[in-house]
Amino acid sequence: MKNTLSQFQVSKGAEQLKKPLNLVLLILFGVFFSLIISKVGIIAGLGFLILPFVFYFLYLLFTYPKLGIYSTIFMAFMANGIARYLSDAPIGLAVDGILVLTFIALFLKKQKIPWQEANNGLTMAAVIWMGYNVLEIFNPEARSLEAWFYAMRGVSLYMFLAIPLTFILLRGRKDLELYLHIWLVLSMIGSINGLKQNIIGVDSFEQAWLDAGAAKQHILFGKLRVFSFYSDAGQFGASQAHTLVLATILALQTGLSFKRKIFYYSAAILSLVGMFISGTRGAIAVPAIGFMTYLFMSKNFKVFGGGVLLGGLIFYLLKFTFIGQNIYAINRMRTALDPNDASLMVRLENQKKLANYLASRPFGGGVGSAGNWGLRFSPNSFLAQTPTDSWFVRIWAEEGIIGLSLHLIILIYIAIRGGILLWNLPDKNLRQQFLAIHAGSIGIYVASYGNGVLGQMPTGILLYIGWALMFNSKKFVNQNIESMSVKALKK
Repeated sequence: MKNTLSQFQVSKGAEQLKKPLNLVLLILFGVFFSLIISKVGIIAGLGFLILPFVFYFLYLLFTYPKLGIYSTIFMAFMANGIARYLSDAPIGLAVDGILVLTFIALFLKKQKIPWQEANNGLTMAAVIWMGYNVLEIFNPEARSLEAWFYAMRGVSLYMFLAIPLTFILLRGRKDLELYLHIWLVLSMIGSINGLKQNIIGVDSFEQAWLDAGAAKQHILFGKLRVFSFYSDAGQFGASQAHTLVLATILALQTGLSFKRKIFYYSAAILSLVGMFISGTRGAIAVPAIGFMTYLFMSKNFKVFGGGVLLGGLIFYLLKFTFIGQNIYAINRMRTALDPNDASLMVRLENQKKLANYLASRPFGGGVGSAGNWGLRFSPNSFLAQTPTDSWFVRIWAEEGIIGLSLHLIILIYIAIRGGILLWNLPDKNLRQQFLAIHAGSIGIYVASYGNGVLGQMPTGILLYIGWALMFNSKKFVNQNIESMSVKALKK
């Protein structure tokens, strides 16, 4: 028998400290780490500790560039929440950094990059929209180049980077399913965190964020509008509504396992609860329009008619009755249908002011001149002082009627082209998955008139990746046919 040491004879743990070299190295590390904390603070010290994990992530990213897409989705969900705990860290640039690093990883790979995969109308639309936003630098009304840099990221840069990367990297059905499941899992975590805020309350970091000014929009009549780890309650509600559409349609696929059905229905129920506790009135447009889109695209016009009737009944109950009036969430949703709602009146009045201001400014006031970026970089300007409240109104204010028209043309093109691609897609379950993406997108389009959700995280990234996958739907079908043919030949 070979002589082996038992597990009790192996030197490990505290025994290693008996070696002088190991003890000296440990002391030096402790002194070095203490100096870092004393000089630059605990946050920087923790940053030093996570450096090995960062290097390992970069190793994986440069080995498997596809990881960059999934990491972008993760950070799109988490970045705003993390920033509340690490206010000094540049978490807001994490999405940009990962997308750029993924492009670098592609260039450094030995294999030839299949650029032809991204050669289609959607990529061209992203390039055109990015090009227009670059030209906005020369807008004579623009106040700040720095404001342009920060604002154009959500408006056009993420779309410009994410779409070609998706075409190049996510080309299999497993990639599609992983994208959908990462989306659902992260959204469910967001729902659960939102429920924690609603039932138990916010933690000290979230309370500090509310105290810094966010309470004005998030505490109404003494009731918290839940925001989870999203940028605000409006984005949380719209994103949860988006997930509700996705999960419900995915649950209607044929041949699903029991576990998969439970997963999809759980995601749908949690996201429905999340939508209501957010107190976001405009979020109701996402399932209302999303499900109508799905029912129409399903080509079962009897069911579509039934869906219209059901939608009409819900509208009637909210508009003309007081059923559920004592429930805050229902009461909040009901105010969205009140034409005399004070908030709506203010929005319409602001839009009249903007119309007068923009009548002589066809290119708008410059990217980053309105909203939060306007308040930060040009706080005394007209656009910074006039709330836009809506994604489309913001585009109109910053990029003018020309920019808004171009933006709408691109969105309409994506909706129509996506619908055409999916109308006769032969694979039923694949079609169902893409219809979930398509229907959710149309719902977000409509909701973005009431809230600035389309380009915010995570909604923007989810849309851009989903659009690219949808535009590639025929190739996914061909892959499945080829796979079935190979299996048949083996038999």
